[in-house]
Amino acid sequence: MEVLCYGSTPCCQVVQTKWKLVEKSFNSRQSRFPSFVNHGISCSNTVPRSDSMRFHDRSLSVPEESRRLKSFRVYGGTSDGYVIGSEDEIAGIDEQAASKILVPGLPDGSNGEFGAPISSCFWQWKPKLNVHYEKAGCENIGSPNVLFLPGFGVGSFHYEKQLKDLGRDNKVWALDFLGQGMSLAFEDPAPKIKEGERDMDRDSTSSWGFGEEAEPWATKLVYSADLWQDQVRYFIEEVIREPVYIVGNSLGGYVALYFAARNPHLVKGVTLLNATPFWGFLPNPIKNPRIAKLFPWAGTFPLPSSIRRFTELVWEKISDPASIAQVLNQVYADHSTNVDNVFSRIIETTRHPAAAASFASIMFAPQAEISFAEALSRCRENDVPICLMYGKEDPWVKPIWGVQVKKQVPEAPYYQISPAGHCPHDEVPEVINFLLRGWIRHLESSGSLSLPLLDELDSKKHTNAIARELEYIREGSKKSVMVRYFGSTVSLWDRLISYINSGSKLRNLAAKSQQ
Repeated sequence: MEVLCYGSTPCCQVVQTKWKLVEKSFNSRQSRFPSFVNHGISCSNTVPRSDSMRFHDRSLSVPEESRRLKSFRVYGGTSDGYVIGSEDEIAGIDEQAASKILVPGLPDGSNGEFGAPISSCFWQWKPKLNVHYEKAGCENIGSPNVLFLPGFGVGSFHYEKQLKDLGRDNKVWALDFLGQGMSLAFEDPAPKIKEGERDMDRDSTSSWGFGEEAEPWATKLVYSADLWQDQVRYFIEEVIREPVYIVGNSLGGYVALYFAARNPHLVKGVTLLNATPFWGFLPNPIKNPRIAKLFPWAGTFPLPSSIRRFTELVWEKISDPASIAQVLNQVYADHSTNVDNVFSRIIETTRHPAAAASFASIMFAPQAEISFAEALSRCRENDVPICLMYGKEDPWVKPIWGVQVKKQVPEAPYYQISPAGHCPHDEVPEVINFLLRGWIRHLESSGSLSLPLLDELDSKKHTNAIARELEYIREGSKKSVMVRYFGSTVSLWDRLISYINSGSKLRNLAAKSQQ
């Protein structure tokens, strides 16, 4: 096994929410994606990132639309921070139990506590397919392994708050799916000009994957849910080498559940964070071979000429900094959340020459072999523990989807957080980390330790729902959210009580937290 080290400083950064972007040359960026000769793993400590960090390389040319946003602050959610819909129709709230709990803040050094150091690594899974991941707390021998899977368009960087905090007493891993984050291709899968042919005309910074013929290693490559669940399986078997608690947000939640359904022996529990309940539009060739034959192309390389033209047009729009900001605008409910690092890392990924073609492959990849509902059923049949943690103000995966999961797996604890949007682990990491720690300890103790929020209660008497206001300190200021725990008992009366008793209280809390 060959061990290599590399630098991991990001190539661009948003400073104090100002839209000042700077860029290193492509060759400098490429150093973050080292080329592997032998099968191996490379690791280095991640360079600490500061919100005031600046990079004085050549200025990045930003579209005029983006320049107009130089004073832009990212906002999201609804005007009052609270959404009422049919997702409320699952249980009543035990008002007597609606008390306040102080939960730990993040270990930022202000209280003498420091986060676990993060190592940034590459693992060569197959020739030309190098997987990036981050890890923390591997020195915690005997502690549980927790693996985080990212949503679409982001990577392991989206879980830095979990790595630093949970890595203090767990072995924590975060993975970049192939075709995303820093697990993008290291070589052009379908070059426009072959090696040795008119080398002087080759442009190392132009988009990859837009040639007429795929390289041998990429002829069957398609960035699909089936590829990702295989990637997770081999990563656990070859790198972690122990069963894991697997946590996924959005697309990552979909893949986490799919993986658990296919490999229950490798999973100790699944946590879904606003998991998308579907992925892919084209039929799966194994599940529906006849229908799949009607679609001549399904995400493989090379891209057809019509798809190449379509991808170039769409990619120009969605990779624009203004478009990325608008997306973040939608999915974060808390107006005060600092998304500078997330924004800059997404921008960095879009600048990689393999990004556009990878996006096309992902969008046209076939569906998984089994559906989300089928995966839930399999997990339940195999006694795989499931926990649900959903941000209530998610505009995409609305809480009704979490309700549907809860109905199919009624024994699964369901925590609904408000105000919080599509990415609760990044928006309210203090709360998610608190709930995750408690749930894992509950399972590790075989149930002798209570579930989070039920510590001082007789859980048998609170099988419908309870509410808690969770308060924490962030950057010297108090913040709070309302967390509702739903058990397995559901009745029409409970639903009515939920509307009457909780609406006003949660709206007032949400408004207070955003002042």
